[in-house]
Amino acid sequence: MVPEPGIYVGSLRHRRFRPVRHEFRYPVFQVLLDVDRIPELMSVSRLAGYNRWNWAAYDERDHFGDPALPLRERLRAAAAECGVTLPLGPVFLLTNLRYLGYCFNPVSFYYFCGTAGAVEMMLAEVNNTFGETCNYWLTPECAAGANANSPGALPHRYATRKVFHVSPFMDLGLDYTWIFTPPAERLVAHTSTHDREGLLFDATLTLGRRPWIARELRRTLAQYPLMTAKVIAAIYWQALRLRWKGAPYFPHPGAVSEGSPRRSIWKYV
Repeated sequence: MVPEPGIYVGSLRHRRFRPVRHEFRYPVFQVLLDVDRIPELMSVSRLAGYNRWNWAAYDERDHFGDPALPLRERLRAAAAECGVTLPLGPVFLLTNLRYLGYCFNPVSFYYFCGTAGAVEMMLAEVNNTFGETCNYWLTPECAAGANANSPGALPHRYATRKVFHVSPFMDLGLDYTWIFTPPAERLVAHTSTHDREGLLFDATLTLGRRPWIARELRRTLAQYPLMTAKVIAAIYWQALRLRWKGAPYFPHPGAVSEGSPRRSIWKYV
């Protein structure tokens, strides 16, 4: 079944199991956009905009690569740099928009479909609060579990190394497991982090679809008027709680001197 653009509303749950226990859950929403139709989709409502300020807006600068190029071209170029061959079908992006001019995306997910419409691979575009970006290409080569023997098995499951500094309370050199259901009336995106002793952390995004129409966008914005501001506030609040609980602190591995450039793009297959 070919995915359709939509507004996905639900919850995000984080759980830390070691060395200190910590858990929270927040109501959230994200949007699913066909990357070839973004300007058209953002014209659905007077409250939405493309590359211009509005209550809800998509801005090309909020994703990796040259914002002067269409997102499809940036994806193709980044994939080629990593030796990844993209499927020939549509591509869908699950992400936060800008709300009243502000955006922060801890992670955006790209669903790459084949010509028949089924999801064949994924990309996780991860951002940290230092202004850095890391692309995790989730291809059949890093499929895990049942997917390793049957690439079409559902849900889609992948395994990669953790190579990017995100939380100051988690070190590098760990392992990720990623699990996704295809975006339909409901979707789940689950990430877990492991070390040699087992599970350290997991995050689960559980969302239900609303149609991409003006009425539903207005309703969702009224329920969640400042979604990305809430995201960044929650990040710092939960970091303070973890610090208070005594969670081990891991400084940024690139913090070598005052004024060192922070902006970089990491890629990992």
